[in-house]
Amino acid sequence: MAEVDLSRYNNDWYSPGAPRWKQLVWFLTNALFFINPLNPLSGLKVALLRLFGAQIGEGVMIKPGVNIKYPWFLTIGNHVWIGENVWIDNLTHVTIDDHACLSQGAMLLTGSHDYKQITFDLKVSGITLRRGVWIGAKALVCPGVTAETHSVLAASSVATTDLAPYMVYQGNPAVAKRPRDVQSQILERR
Repeated sequence: MAEVDLSRYNNDWYSPGAPRWKQLVWFLTNALFFINPLNPLSGLKVALLRLFGAQIGEGVMIKPGVNIKYPWFLTIGNHVWIGENVWIDNLTHVTIDDHACLSQGAMLLTGSHDYKQITFDLKVSGITLRRGVWIGAKALVCPGVTAETHSVLAASSVATTDLAPYMVYQGNPAVAKRPRDVQSQILERR
C-alpha cells in the first residue's frame, strides 16, 4: 500500500496573483488591521481592501478578528456583514453578493488537497455566495461551493456541495432541512 510522501509535494503551478512584496505588505496589513481584535474600524478595513485590489460595495461591515488570505481575489457586494473571526481563505476567487451575512467564526475555504495522490497535490476552487445568503456561526463552506440566493448554512455546518435557493442547510455534510420563507417578505417590500 502506498504512503503519502510530502517530500514530493509541489505546488509550483499555483500563483497567488500578486508579487511577493505585495503579499508581504498584505500579510502585515492583515495582521495589524484585520486579525487584530483591537481594530473595530470597518471603514478603514474596507478602504484597505480596496487599496489591495478587492472589489467592495457600499455599506459593508467588517467586524474585528477577520482573516483574509488575498484581497485581490475578493469581491463583496453591498450591505454585506462579515462577523468576528471570519476566515476567508481565498487562494482563488471568492464572490459575496449583496446582503449576505457571514456570522462569527465562519470559514470560506477555497483550497484543499488531493488525498488520492501520494504527493497531496493542492486543489483550489472558488466560492460564490449569492444575494441574501447567511453562513451561520462557525460554519464551513468548502471549495467550489455556490450558495444560491437566500440560502442558509446553519451554525457549525459544512457545505460540501451547492446550496439551493431559499433553503436552510444543516449538518456535516450539510443537507437541506426546510425552506427559508422570506420570499413573501421580500415581495411585500417591493
